[in-house]
Amino acid sequence: MKELFPVYSKNKDLVYLDSAASSLKPKAVIDAINDYYLNYSVNIERGVYKLALDATKRVEESRENIAKFINANPEEVIFTRGASNSLNMVALMLKRILHEGDEVIVSELEHHSSFLPWLDVKREKNIKLVFVPLTKEGKITVENFKSVLSSKTKAVCLTHVSNVLGYKTDVKEIVKLAHEVGAIVSIDGAQAIPHERVDVKELDVDFYSFSFHKMCGPTGLGILYGKKKILNSLDPVEFGGEMNDEVSKDSVTYKALPYKFETGTIPIAEIFGANATIDFLNEIGMDYIGKRGLELRNMALKELLKLKEIEVYNGSEESSVIAFNIKGVHSHDLVTALAEENVAVRAGHHCAEPLHRFLGLSATTRASFYFYNDECDVSKFIDAVKKTISFFKEVHYID
Repeated sequence: MKELFPVYSKNKDLVYLDSAASSLKPKAVIDAINDYYLNYSVNIERGVYKLALDATKRVEESRENIAKFINANPEEVIFTRGASNSLNMVALMLKRILHEGDEVIVSELEHHSSFLPWLDVKREKNIKLVFVPLTKEGKITVENFKSVLSSKTKAVCLTHVSNVLGYKTDVKEIVKLAHEVGAIVSIDGAQAIPHERVDVKELDVDFYSFSFHKMCGPTGLGILYGKKKILNSLDPVEFGGEMNDEVSKDSVTYKALPYKFETGTIPIAEIFGANATIDFLNEIGMDYIGKRGLELRNMALKELLKLKEIEVYNGSEESSVIAFNIKGVHSHDLVTALAEENVAVRAGHHCAEPLHRFLGLSATTRASFYFYNDECDVSKFIDAVKKTISFFKEVHYID
């Protein structure tokens, strides 16, 4: 599988275990991006010459491919700059229909991009942010969600899969319960969609956000899925070229979906790459991708748990992420030592400080596996961890 990813050709000893931050890119995706710059390199929508028309057609084909991938309608697929941009757009759009005293349900499990926009809405509209109580392990459960759901709940904004612990939220049941009180549900799907088939109609979710760079696609491109009925009822929050229909000195009307939410020149080359990304993932198979990542993660977890110096914070089998530390060693020191062995993992609070405060930790080390990893990567990772433990013992940093 590694032969499909050019980065390995010049980094043959690389053990890349940071896919939760950003995945590697296959040659097929890189070629598609280059195809735009080499053979098109023009803007879309505006021109009537052949290159512009052809490029516009390719962009809409990509939108249709993405829509099919998540089982949505093409007009419900909005191109954004990433999941963070998508989540911010949702908060800004819903802010206009919220009133003082309304409640929005969030959690301490959230990535900052899913939580911080609502903190800003709270300051401006004097709404109440209600946190789903987490279990002692740091999970969102349906029962705990029920305990904070009320007639005052107007929006629910939760993660599908935690970017730190990898725990999965029962989105379908939560959406069902939220809709019973008339609440709108926005889900951060950035860590879920790279590993499993997401069907937005089956989930019945109102908004679903994700980024392509975590799923073998280009950086700088995300998707905001929104139900057509809801999107039609909301106004855009960014303004400029191409999203408007008619503009006068004192009024404006907007284009139909999805264009009224796409301002200016969208990332065309990246959208070419996104189309190739969907084809690539479909060819590999989402069932295989999810199964393989979990298999390798469990292989590594089994070995880590044998080491008394290691503390693991997410032992259950729900995702391809391991959050851990060496007892008594700061995570930044750990990842620096692992980097010397060409093992790439991530350390810090992973843009989830409230969760780390909940866990009573300043930082964690995160190893995230994907389908392009293999058993050799697992072995090198474990060997590097053992070597790091020995080093810190030698310098009397730990017992």
